[in-house]
This record gives sequence, structure tokens and C-alpha cells, in this order.
Amino acid sequence: MSKAIENRIDTIFVHVTDLERSVRWYSELLGLEVREGKRNGPIYTLNMGDGRPGITLDNHCFDKDYSFIPSNQPLFNLSATDINEAFIHVTNIGAEIVTDIITYPDLAEFSIKDPDGNIIMVCTCFS
Repeated sequence: MSKAIENRIDTIFVHVTDLERSVRWYSELLGLEVREGKRNGPIYTLNMGDGRPGITLDNHCFDKDYSFIPSNQPLFNLSATDINEAFIHVTNIGAEIVTDIITYPDLAEFSIKDPDGNIIMVCTCFS
């Protein structure tokens, strides 16, 4: 069978209204350095590590008819080694908490909102 589309994800797009604010917020959330230079938009990609999809923040500044609508369900999940430490971190950076920590037999998770109201889940999987 021909394989016209690769079986991988290269980047996850997160639609934002203020690229600079979002770059700073996501970088602080993930403990990443902000790359130097002026960002006129429309995108900034956060490197999530070799072989992993990036997170591309997109402010659609060149799309005249674009209307922003935040996601009302998690766009993706981020991994945390310690769910309690992750919860303290997001609280310390002022993230809006959507759900407190919920623990299941095989994982624990909580959800937060980014500055634009997009929902992101944070998970710890138990081995």
C-alpha cells in the first residue's frame, strides 16, 4: 500500500491572540528559554525535544477574516513526573485551573487554561 502521509505528528497548533504573551507563558510553563528576536507572527514553535512534535503558537496575524475561538476541551496533554509538583508549578505561574488533580488507577491528571482560554491537560502515568 502506498503511504502518502507519514505516520507521525510534526507539530500541534495552538491558536492564540497575543503571540508574545503566549510565547512567554508557554516557555515559563515548560521551562524553556525564549529565543531572541522580534516576533511579528504569525507563528512561534516550541521545541519539545528530539523526535517529538513541537507546539506551534499561531496568532493568525495575516488572516484578515480569522475569528479566534478558544478550545473548550483539552487540545493535548503534557507529561509530568510528579503530578503534585506540576500542580504547584502551574499554580505558581498563575494558570487558571480547570480541574483539580483527579487520580485513576493508571494515571493522575488535571487541566488548566492558557492565557487565551485554551484547555491543556497535564498527566502523570503510573507504571
